[in-house]
Amino acid sequence: MKKFESDKELIEGCLKQDRLCQKALYEKFKLNMMGVCMRYTNSKEEAEDILVEGFMKVFSSLQNYRYECSLKTWIYTIMVNNAITHFRKNSKMDYSYLDDLNIENEYATQDITDEIFGVNNIMKIVQMMPPGYRVVFNLFAIEGYSHKEIAKELNISESTSKSQFLRARKWLMQRLEK
Repeated sequence: MKKFESDKELIEGCLKQDRLCQKALYEKFKLNMMGVCMRYTNSKEEAEDILVEGFMKVFSSLQNYRYECSLKTWIYTIMVNNAITHFRKNSKMDYSYLDDLNIENEYATQDITDEIFGVNNIMKIVQMMPPGYRVVFNLFAIEGYSHKEIAKELNISESTSKSQFLRARKWLMQRLEK
């Protein structure tokens, strides 16, 4: 396969519908983006669906890329948004019963360090989380969204986002203690 000098060269080729450029762009970012997609699912097949759908969005909106951030960051954002959309479409969860719960923030000060548990082990455990916990945990702890932003994205209340995160932390800590 031809080696491309820069992301700009790849982008220009993709905009001209050059299949070699499209394949090169996909190959360059697919492993990183698959990791992103896997954080939001518990099956490789579902993550692959999100990945393919995400790259379709990348190619269809590439003309909107403005070089204001790295191409990787731009694609990453599309993948996260696609995972959120996928979750919303496929979620049968009703969070409304959690809105009025008052959960103490007992886990907020506990740190989980990569040195102790290892990133791969933690990610495998995160993938086993119930879907509502997993999505809120990923958005808050990994992506850096605020609970207000999560509430807006998932169409839930801010308190539901907070309670789902606290429950996810508790669930995760229980698994890690074992």
